[in-house]
Amino acid sequence: MARAKKNVRKSGRRHPLATAALIAVGLLVTGGAYAGFSQTSATAEIDLEAPATIEAGEKLFGANCATCHGAAAQGTPDGPTLIGVGAASVDFQVSTGRMPLAFQGPQGMVKPTQFTDEQTLQMAAYVASLAPGPGLPESQYLQADSDDEGIARGGDLFRINCAMCHNVSAAGGALTQGKFAPKLGGVAPNHIYEAMVTGPQNMPVFSDANISPQEKADIISYLKYIEEKPAIGGVALGSIGPVAEGLFIWVIGLGAIIGLTVWVTAKSN
Repeated sequence: MARAKKNVRKSGRRHPLATAALIAVGLLVTGGAYAGFSQTSATAEIDLEAPATIEAGEKLFGANCATCHGAAAQGTPDGPTLIGVGAASVDFQVSTGRMPLAFQGPQGMVKPTQFTDEQTLQMAAYVASLAPGPGLPESQYLQADSDDEGIARGGDLFRINCAMCHNVSAAGGALTQGKFAPKLGGVAPNHIYEAMVTGPQNMPVFSDANISPQEKADIISYLKYIEEKPAIGGVALGSIGPVAEGLFIWVIGLGAIIGLTVWVTAKSN
């Protein structure tokens, strides 16, 4: 009787790894939920019009930006004025790592950011307090959830307004004097929207009078659509058009034919 009771108790014991597995699942769920929440609510947690936020941004600006842009953001020979550029411009330039510049060159390069999201928004709040300018985009236009008709409309708008610089497949392209239009694959929706409303570097400004907020959302949906769908026809070859395809045919295809001809001739001799 005692032995039977002992066997029952033993059979009811949990596996030694069960506790570790439960802890691991809990950490994954908690971490994923926190990452998603912090990404979607970072802006909501910071009041860009609060005096404390603006004051903190002014201190960060004075320590990191005033050397080139001036103590009052009025501009210097080394950097343009930031009065009137708005919060969207600061968020785009700083959160993509383009600013502060690593070196003086034709244009700012994307690199790891030097500031946290909170610090970036604080500086954006300070610059926005100096004069009216484009604000941060509303989240409803950043979801890339347009229907098929919206994606098609976004594709038309992109080809008309953007493809001449960014390439029809958004692979980017060279401009004059060492400048270039960057590829748009993997770019965050808020950065695409901010670039349209602020016109960084050589890019023109597309205000709401030119392209409405919903049309901007359709362009973002189109870009995410072509980013995610597989290349039709096989290898994309950089998606830069007939130049790459012609080069591939001449160098690889013609080279293979010449090599095969030499091999056949050598074998026959």
